[in-house]
Amino acid sequence: MSDQVSRDSGLFLNRELSWLAFNERVLEEAEDAGNPLLERVKFAAIAAANLDEFFMVRVASLQVAADENARPDASGLSPAQQLTAVCTRSHQFVGRLYELTRQTLLPALAANGIRIIPFEALAPSGALTSFFRDAILPVLTPLAIDEARPFPLLASLSLNVAVVLAPAPDSADRRLAIVQVPSGLARLVQVAGETAHTYVLLEDIVRARLPDLFPGQHILEARVIRLVRDAELDLDEEGGRTHLETVEREVRRRRHSHVVRLEIEATASEELVATLRARLDLTPDDVYLISGPLDLRVFMGLLDLDGFQELRDSPLHPADVLVGTEHEDLFSVLDRRDILMHHPYDSYEPVVRLLDQAASDPDVLAIKQTLYRISVGSKLIASLQRAAESNKQVTVLVELTARFDEERNIRWARALEEAGAHVIYGVRGYKTHAKISLVVKRTAQGLRRYVHLGTGNYNERTARVYTDFGLMTSQGSIADDATAFFNALTGYSDPPRLKKLVMAPTTLRQHFLKLIDRERRRAEAGQPAEIVAKMNSLEDEEIIRALYAASASGVRIQLNVRGICALRPGLPGLSSTITVRSIVDRFLEHARIYCFLNGGDERVYLSSADWMTRNLDRRVELMFPVEQADHKATVVHTLRAMFRDNAKARVLTASGVYNRVLAGPGDARCQVQVLLQEEASRREAQAIDRAGITLRPSVGVTSR
Repeated sequence: MSDQVSRDSGLFLNRELSWLAFNERVLEEAEDAGNPLLERVKFAAIAAANLDEFFMVRVASLQVAADENARPDASGLSPAQQLTAVCTRSHQFVGRLYELTRQTLLPALAANGIRIIPFEALAPSGALTSFFRDAILPVLTPLAIDEARPFPLLASLSLNVAVVLAPAPDSADRRLAIVQVPSGLARLVQVAGETAHTYVLLEDIVRARLPDLFPGQHILEARVIRLVRDAELDLDEEGGRTHLETVEREVRRRRHSHVVRLEIEATASEELVATLRARLDLTPDDVYLISGPLDLRVFMGLLDLDGFQELRDSPLHPADVLVGTEHEDLFSVLDRRDILMHHPYDSYEPVVRLLDQAASDPDVLAIKQTLYRISVGSKLIASLQRAAESNKQVTVLVELTARFDEERNIRWARALEEAGAHVIYGVRGYKTHAKISLVVKRTAQGLRRYVHLGTGNYNERTARVYTDFGLMTSQGSIADDATAFFNALTGYSDPPRLKKLVMAPTTLRQHFLKLIDRERRRAEAGQPAEIVAKMNSLEDEEIIRALYAASASGVRIQLNVRGICALRPGLPGLSSTITVRSIVDRFLEHARIYCFLNGGDERVYLSSADWMTRNLDRRVELMFPVEQADHKATVVHTLRAMFRDNAKARVLTASGVYNRVLAGPGDARCQVQVLLQEEASRREAQAIDRAGITLRPSVGVTSR
């Protein structure tokens, strides 16, 4: 361990353990009896899916680092020490998750008319027999494992049944086979003749009918298993391949990557577990014995059931930032004013409408767009295709390496190319994470450009459940910057000199450090100094050290960090003026907001970038200022409201523990996401009233 790491290890929290703490906060929402039941079920499914991704990415990387004897992290833990700590915490987490599932969630669902029952609890049914014979059996393939037939290459996250059979007549050894549970069939199988919402799991049906697959054989044991594989892409771009070919190759290779976790039913015999461990080259710590249905993502299928509104949050009715005829010509609106949107409280429709109208308008000459994560059936993609087919100049930068969306993005990129768009397959060496769209239109006064900038992806689906800001503008300085940005990404040029926007990996890091240091110098001069920021993750060492220096000089720093936070708040003489809060609630907090007091002339920015090394150094990101007075007031109000929440907020201690913030005696309960919903509804009603339009019936938004 280097002297520097040894000396500074007490200054930083470990990022992996901090992430696990975030997922524990998600699990707390599933445990919270104050949440509607189906929302609790949703949080349990999200927590399980989060853990899968953590193992596929972070644990896999730690295993590689441990094998290579890599240096300790900023917290002073070696990769091997991190793996040990992660393993202990993850096993505790899984135990807690399944205890909740077995003892609380499944019984509560059953009490409310939604039953997931074991196959053996069903009465014999001709309908179920016919269903297995006609819809399941033809898809199944039993895979024997012996000296001539190696262990099959099971897909990551797929469900399989490990079958132990009695020895053959000429052998004393038990035999092993694998039956893959078909991923293309619905896992929740509705049971005819029972109550309307009674289900049995597909894997239970498969297991019950194994004799049909192994006729004449004696089955000793059959247990459901699930593998999690390393999902990191090794983008070695040598060898003359295009970036697209490289990504396609690595996505295919991912299917063959090493296993980082094995889940198996807790009733499995020690012999079966040991056999699978040996076959998959796993340690005992890599095996998770599960008391309940494997892969709780299955719960997501319950969220779309008709009815059961009493088991859900109140429906959200996003406010419309456009009034009356403004919907018909968005360009004329942007000629007059900028539009600020805070999703999902404000509707995402104006973003969709901007591209729709651009595709239809004969005076629109060009559209330029970045795409990172795209929703299935995206209207935005359809508009870009239509624009390209109309011979408009459409240029789209599709980030192929958006994790777990690689294959979908490749399909979208090719569809856009077929429509006539010019597609840029990312930038070598950097992920393009910036969210920007540029429309060029011919007007009577000459060419005019319209820009959308956002903190979140161009994804209609996640815009309903992620909190993000977006800004639409026709400001000349921002339009100039947008043009320079796209030219730098698509052509040959030096890093652009931008007037308003700030770009990573070129200048964003230094800009942040300059803003932080300016507050530090003001504090040292005896002036008021404050930094208030909101982000998904904070782990960059240089940024954290700058914040420590600012705090030591007296700058008041309030941070709202949803997930990873490697900074230790409250250290005497170092971070005593820093507070860190995290909010986990109905919507995923995703907007990045950075506010610097600047002697009273606040500087307010929105960005696609977190304070993470990858965002500042290895990604193409954008930060943009919020300068219009009313928009700035809205963003600052939203940011400061995050620190008033006493319903869903947790505060971070110097030890890395998060404590829930609760309303004190006599304090009014403040759930910030409910507050922001109510405020958005009021703004919409006031705008409609000013326009003299008949107000639609109001929809109340109440706290849980």
